[in-house]
Amino acid sequence: MQVQGVRGAITTTSDQPDDILSATKELLQAILKANPSLISNDIGSTLFTVTEDLTSVFPAKAAREFGWQDVPLMCSREIPVPGSLPRCIRVLLHWNTNLKQKEINHVYLREAISLRPDLQEEVR
Repeated sequence: MQVQGVRGAITTTSDQPDDILSATKELLQAILKANPSLISNDIGSTLFTVTEDLTSVFPAKAAREFGWQDVPLMCSREIPVPGSLPRCIRVLLHWNTNLKQKEINHVYLREAISLRPDLQEEVR
């Protein structure tokens, strides 16, 4: 078994806890749907990042509410690059799996599709 990265991102409409938590849960659900064999017991750790305009709640709280009680979670802030996508939540899951990296489905939702338009065809 090896560790593979699963990437995803979503935007939210505002810096309100309910909006951030809802968007994060939507993203996690979409990642699980796109990768049916992914279960929380196989996640080594998860890193969430948010843009500097999102400060009202940690996205990791949504993962805990989602049931990921034993998954190590961490949140950080994205580098504030001028002109970058605002109100964006990104995630990197470290997945212990026998799948090859090319078999992993990464998920970009809402305005975050613009971050990886090359993957749009692959998102299920």
